[in-house]
Amino acid sequence: MQRREVLKLVSAASILGGVFGPKQLAHAIDKKSITAITSGASRNLFEELGIRTFINARGTITAMTGSLMHQEVLDAIQDGAQAFCMLDEVQDKVGERIAKIVHAEAAVVTSGAFSALTLGLAGVLTGMDEYKVRQLPNLEGTGMKSEVICQKSHDIVYNKALTNTGCKMIMVESAEELKNAITEKTALLFFLNIEADKGQIGHEEFVKIGKAHNIPTMIDIAADVPPVSNLWRFNDMGFDLVCISGGKAMRGPQSAGILMGRKNIIDAARLSMPPRGFNIGRGMKVNKEEVLGMYVALEKFVNQDHDATWKDWEARTAKIAKRIEKLPGIQTRVFIPKLGNVTPNLEISWKGDAFKLSGEALAERLRKGTPSIELGEVKSNMVSLTVWMMKPGEEDIVAGRLVEELQQAKA
Repeated sequence: MQRREVLKLVSAASILGGVFGPKQLAHAIDKKSITAITSGASRNLFEELGIRTFINARGTITAMTGSLMHQEVLDAIQDGAQAFCMLDEVQDKVGERIAKIVHAEAAVVTSGAFSALTLGLAGVLTGMDEYKVRQLPNLEGTGMKSEVICQKSHDIVYNKALTNTGCKMIMVESAEELKNAITEKTALLFFLNIEADKGQIGHEEFVKIGKAHNIPTMIDIAADVPPVSNLWRFNDMGFDLVCISGGKAMRGPQSAGILMGRKNIIDAARLSMPPRGFNIGRGMKVNKEEVLGMYVALEKFVNQDHDATWKDWEARTAKIAKRIEKLPGIQTRVFIPKLGNVTPNLEISWKGDAFKLSGEALAERLRKGTPSIELGEVKSNMVSLTVWMMKPGEEDIVAGRLVEELQQAKA
């Protein structure tokens, strides 16, 4: 070690040792960490901590940390960290701007779409009654309604966000069943957009029934942009509340979302949000940096050239397909999901005896390779991928690794 490095290590040890103690310090940090701290150099914490990073060929999956924020969003977060302000004022001003963009009466940044579901229903249940806000999720004896109706095909795990308020889910299948299920206990009619093609009741009819019975309607569109028009389509359609994730296609903070809709319900929902601490949403905190970052991400997303972006996705997908198709026995197909993550996807398949490699084994080899690559859907003789979360040029790496592994496995 050079003399300067020794001095830096001694200095760091003196400072940190006072916090940790000599024995704890030895276990807490290593030489590389201390060197990075004392030199002021940028630290690669993924490398330092031994965290695997990968090329994302799958999409905006929460377990895979969603999406990557644009530099403008990172700048907004950095700028927001430089000054104090009142959290409610940030939400007021940002909410007004977001509401105009999405054609809503009001909007608020939440801690993800899940939080938006819980808080939106809380606003419906309590109104502006602080006593009721304090009671959630204990509904008995409060005079609050206690049931949410949704189509049976729309009942998925994320509906836990609604039962968190203390409400019970009532399942129906037909429009007639929906009308008959409405009682004095009905608080909300809930629609899950990603399952829209599986239910018997369409968007417009669902909203119409809600309005006819004076029951608010809510729609979950967590992963349903693109297309960008979905940001305002359901507000224009008449849904009272719309919930969306901010950390997917919009590339805002992964822990952010947006609740938008009728102003009286949004105002009531905010009583169940921080900075207030007497409510079920206290743990759903969104810091000022995330609120500002979400606004900038939304603004950038709405104003980007979506036609050009789509053409870029198509071109990069075609580039991978062209290289893969040169291998005898390989078939490719481009498909676009109807709902959720609506982007070009590439399916790569082969007959069972063409390659001595299953789709699962191929995916595992790419995951364990360098660089690590995560694919989309995987079956015995098929894998799929999408380029929309890849950085520029990563499509070439993915194509190269696919060709390499398939060539080695040629039967």
